[in-house]
Amino acid sequence: MTLRDKLIGTWKLETYVEVPIDGSEPFYPLGKHATGIIMYTPDGYMSAQLMGEERLAFASGDWFKGTDEEYIAEAQSYIAYSGRYFVDETNQGLQHEMQVSLFPNWLGQQQARIVSLEGDTLKLGPASPIQSKGKAVMSHLLWKRAKTNN
Repeated sequence: MTLRDKLIGTWKLETYVEVPIDGSEPFYPLGKHATGIIMYTPDGYMSAQLMGEERLAFASGDWFKGTDEEYIAEAQSYIAYSGRYFVDETNQGLQHEMQVSLFPNWLGQQQARIVSLEGDTLKLGPASPIQSKGKAVMSHLLWKRAKTNN
């Protein structure tokens, strides 16, 4: 079975931790109990949604009538992007393409991922350090395969 075949399906986030390359203390950018889903489809598309553990509802109840503070909190507690994915079977590599993204700086990018897949456990992280909260970090995301919904 190929890496691509093993990736196809839905995965639920178990942990998301960022480890600074300067040796300082690891941190959880969305909290220790963040939730999320990442999906890989057979036709080559993926979608990742990660959410912080404590998100407050908008007081108005209307997404388009939030306050500046509500929009800031909303954006700081959510990561979302979707697009095509590419698997390099020879090197066991993975690339995510950001065709849509909550973070506009990612639009159009292809980002390499380090992937480790054993049974129903998927480990993902960037191929090189990224900037997070003012530090160069390596992100470590642990996913478990979601049960079939039927």
